[in-house]
Amino acid sequence: MRGLKGKNVIITGGASGIGQALSLRLGEEGCNVGIFDLNGDGANKVAGDINAAGGTAHGYACDVSDYAAVEAAVAAFEDDCGPVYGLVNNAGWDQSMPFLETTLELWHKVVAINMYGPLNLCHVVLKGMSERGEGRVVNISSDAGRVGSSGEAVYSACKGGLIAFAKTMSRELARKGVTLNTVCPGPTNTPLLAEQGPKLVAALERAVPMKRVAEPEDFPGLVSFFLSDDAAYITGQTISVSGGLTMHG
Repeated sequence: MRGLKGKNVIITGGASGIGQALSLRLGEEGCNVGIFDLNGDGANKVAGDINAAGGTAHGYACDVSDYAAVEAAVAAFEDDCGPVYGLVNNAGWDQSMPFLETTLELWHKVVAINMYGPLNLCHVVLKGMSERGEGRVVNISSDAGRVGSSGEAVYSACKGGLIAFAKTMSRELARKGVTLNTVCPGPTNTPLLAEQGPKLVAALERAVPMKRVAEPEDFPGLVSFFLSDDAAYITGQTISVSGGLTMHG
């Protein structure tokens, strides 16, 4: 992708799953990658893999739901690499169950990670991007936020909110040279999906036109594109990567 080499990019939840695949790809593209994850050891492991392959990466233990922790991690990354050019809000979490069986404690955790996490990162990072007149943000939402998902009511609400937030901020910052776009994964082969059991996975595979769930490696190409110069005139857009499970005109 044009224009990625040497750019400083933060990825949240980069220690595993989709985030790990994104981190490795951006390292290959020549970005200086900051991997933020609650699992600091995992973040350092992925950063080490990128560095061993000839790239540049740093791992940071960070709870994205904690504003002060986000401020500290962003400051540490900028001390190591310089001003943030790209941000990928990937960190997410859910526990599937019917809404009427959920608890207030579960709501708070789901909202803290999936909604406040991206808000915290954007609030800290977008100020500098706006002042410098350049920047790229890619939010990893979910098709659950576009069409709903049984057993994921609060998660779906957060992911739908993230889509609306990106559209709003893309309007506010368009003249500042900052773009925000959203990628919506469909069902993906991650530890979170595996926890739902083989019956659900098999049902999803039957429902997807391509007859498989996504792999983490299905997403880095689109995310890299949105971060690159090739997408300089694209902002406020939402694209599903779901094997055709959802199709939007």
